[in-house]
Amino acid sequence: MNKAEWLEQYFEKVAASSEEGAAAVRFVRANNIRVGMRRARKSVGAFWKLNRNFYLNSRHYTMESALENPRAWTMFVHEVRHIEQGMLTAMSIYGELDAWQYEFRLFKRLTGKTLKPELEEILSLPLNFDRTNLRRAQQLMTKFAGFWYGAWSLPLYPIHKEMLYWVTRKQYD
Repeated sequence: MNKAEWLEQYFEKVAASSEEGAAAVRFVRANNIRVGMRRARKSVGAFWKLNRNFYLNSRHYTMESALENPRAWTMFVHEVRHIEQGMLTAMSIYGELDAWQYEFRLFKRLTGKTLKPELEEILSLPLNFDRTNLRRAQQLMTKFAGFWYGAWSLPLYPIHKEMLYWVTRKQYD
């Protein structure tokens, strides 16, 4: 199967999976975001780049497996969520918490599976700017995805808000 055929089938699978999937595919099409497969470090399932391209990690997926694996569809939704957030929010624990919750609520709904305890706890956290809450999300992400996922390196808030916090010591609501 060539890349164009695979991509159309992948978009169809993601869009048919849920309203979240259909919205993500519409966003990708409307914004001409390139989608493909690339090799990345083992701790990464999928990723986006600053040029707004999206890739599934070829260490974990083939074109064929991505068509049948709900995790490959929900990761698409997760990464598109980051692109929609914009770089400043996406590169923060707040942005990650939003995307993880969006992804894993959908994965749980699609599969009916009980998730690992770390993921269940992430789903239970409120999406807010409470620093204690965001630190807990950071710990859970690291526990689930490992040190090399890099959650430890992200600011809790989007960087412009993080810098303001360090100057004023005022949390956001």
